Amino acid sequence: MTSINRERRQAMRGAIATGAGIASGRAFAQTTQAQFSPLAEGQSGLRALALYEGLEHPWSFCFLPDRTILLTERPGRMRILRVQGQNAQVTAAIQGLPAVHAEGQGGLLDVITSADFARDQTIFFSLAQATDRGARTAIFRAQLQGLGLGRVQMIFAQKQDPAGRHHFGCRLVIGPDGYLYASLGERFSQAKQAQTLDNHFGKVIRIGLDGSIPKDNPFVGRGDALGEIYSYGHRNPQGLALHPQHQSLWMHEHGPQGGDELNIISAGRNYGWPVITYGREYVTNFRIGEGTSRADVVAPIHYWIPSIAPSGLCFVSRSSIDHLRGGVLIGSLKERCLAFLRLQADRVIAEQRLLSSLNARVRDVRESPGGEIYIMTDESRGAILRLTL
Repeated sequence: MTSINRERRQAMRGAIATGAGIASGRAFAQTTQAQFSPLAEGQSGLRALALYEGLEHPWSFCFLPDRTILLTERPGRMRILRVQGQNAQVTAAIQGLPAVHAEGQGGLLDVITSADFARDQTIFFSLAQATDRGARTAIFRAQLQGLGLGRVQMIFAQKQDPAGRHHFGCRLVIGPDGYLYASLGERFSQAKQAQTLDNHFGKVIRIGLDGSIPKDNPFVGRGDALGEIYSYGHRNPQGLALHPQHQSLWMHEHGPQGGDELNIISAGRNYGWPVITYGREYVTNFRIGEGTSRADVVAPIHYWIPSIAPSGLCFVSRSSIDHLRGGVLIGSLKERCLAFLRLQADRVIAEQRLLSSLNARVRDVRESPGGEIYIMTDESRGAILRLTL
């Protein structure tokens, strides 16, 4: 059972993000530190059925109306997976992708469909893009035409493009307001820039589906800020999802040595990195920043010490697996398992580690429209698996 750290302040959150964006959750959310109960497959009653193995470092997937799965592989391939009972077949690589900078943590990253995909066949995807100076995170939209892409258009690219192979982010969500939200990493070398508004490092951005800047974004009109920015003070966020009931935007991000965070994102707010954090330096183990709380910084609703390296974020709302319904599933790259958070309103009241016997880096987890839960492992021979009882 996760215990509440009573010395940590409650994070103030408005019921609606004023002037811009989406619902931000309940007015008060309490911060909890991870304390978990590891459960073996037999104890949890869960099994993971491998549908397909042999993907090269897969990173993300989404569901298409014909019950197929569109997926990405970090080296720069997009494929379609056709599930047939307890097996699946994967297509050849989809043609027409833009060039991908597949070095280090860079590559082809997230993919989602438009809200009206059945009509417009539109997808959105993020990737690391090489430049003359270094690399940056970019977001594209395109039409999926069989095993090819048409009308490919870059709708966003980070303004700055430093050298380096780390912390590109980047998860995508289309909000109930019809805008695209994306989580951007601070590229590791640019951590201090997460606290300033003249760059895209360590930010959540909010843009139109054509890349335009919404007029009601929180920093529009400020000469010292980029208009796309929705929130700031993030490190390397790789989990982003909408709460199924009140549609608030939840996000987790990697800490350094300790300090992974789960946050509810509100317009215009500062989430602390690298000034306010639970994380420590990798080599020296020294504390980072000036502390773990400050009045103008939003506290996480949950944090992990030591780190689990979270990736992928899924609210379970339709599953027939009763004890998971109403909770949150998060992949763990470091602990090589699936983390399950039980919620009470917007408070984490328990955490369990599931499927540790997989011994694989869990990169993504999603619930299908029919309520089935799929997970993706990030390995040289990565897999798509389905949870069963």
